[in-house]
Amino acid sequence: MIKKIYLIVFVSLITISASFGQQKKNTADTIRLKSNSNTTSFDIHFNGFVFLDDHEYDALIPIRKTISGTRTALDVGFNADSLNHFVVGVNGLHEFGGKPYFLKVDPVAYYNFTNKHWIFNAGDFPRQGLLTQYPRALLNDTLIYYRPNVEGLLLSNHGKHGNETLWIDWLSRQTATDRNQFLAGFFGKFKPWSTGPLYISHFFMFMHDAGTKPLQPNSPIEDNGGAQVRLGLDLTHKQTLFDSLSFEVGGMGSAHRVRSQFNFIYSRGVVASFYASYKAFSLYDEFYKGEPNYIIYGDPFYVKTIYNRLDVSYAAFVYKHLRGSFMFSFHQSPSRLTDLSEVFRLVYDIGRVKIAQFNSN
Repeated sequence: MIKKIYLIVFVSLITISASFGQQKKNTADTIRLKSNSNTTSFDIHFNGFVFLDDHEYDALIPIRKTISGTRTALDVGFNADSLNHFVVGVNGLHEFGGKPYFLKVDPVAYYNFTNKHWIFNAGDFPRQGLLTQYPRALLNDTLIYYRPNVEGLLLSNHGKHGNETLWIDWLSRQTATDRNQFLAGFFGKFKPWSTGPLYISHFFMFMHDAGTKPLQPNSPIEDNGGAQVRLGLDLTHKQTLFDSLSFEVGGMGSAHRVRSQFNFIYSRGVVASFYASYKAFSLYDEFYKGEPNYIIYGDPFYVKTIYNRLDVSYAAFVYKHLRGSFMFSFHQSPSRLTDLSEVFRLVYDIGRVKIAQFNSN
């Protein structure tokens, strides 16, 4: 029932937004499925990254590991006009030392609509830049390694007072052996004054696991989710020593249940963060205090009642389409104050390069 209600609400929001846009199709900030441009083009996009990510935490011995490998993505885009785009490609993962070479290849195949204020994606589309804003407590930052694509729908609106994004991502299709699982959520930022430093951000995610079909004894139905609401202050454009500077404080909650075993277990806590950057260096500190959280796709450190993480990053080199960076993370949790993790990433992205253009008439 929860799944059906959530899907109905999500589809309704998309339908209402599209209908509203069609009613005002003469303005520049609405959804229009037809563009004035009759120019059609093809483009190609090549990107990827190399990663060495050490997760050898003493506080989480049962799940600690070192993650290393490379992801390579290549796709071809067909631009029907200036608004409507179709993209097809592949995204392959190779973990160093693994055999065969590409342990997993994810297809890329989606429709994209983009104008001044709206983005709509449908299909298998990259997660990067769309859902990577989520706090690690709700969606772990390792998802970009093993689940780089969203398989579903996304609708996003951007304006001078902020933005709002809704999405749904199917993890698994229900069969006699596979569980029916999906993630869904929404997030956004609201600025009371478009040029002011104050803002309110919010994040919500929900996971539904309906088990196999027919339902096996060892596959009970689960519901899991979490949310954060934060009050922020962005001083980036003020006269400070830093290139970027921001502060946030807010609350976090989570809920989890296994329907045949127990009802919802709720957890509550407070979060606070600080970000500053100067030239090639940046600092990000996040603090949590509250009840233990169990969020399946969240960072496992948030099962702790108190936790602090400080990230110290250095952009070692930036050259045209390349960016190499190091990050040292210091983790403090009860009885474990000296946990350290290190990350090196080399990101390459040539952008979208047009390879052909013609008049669609």
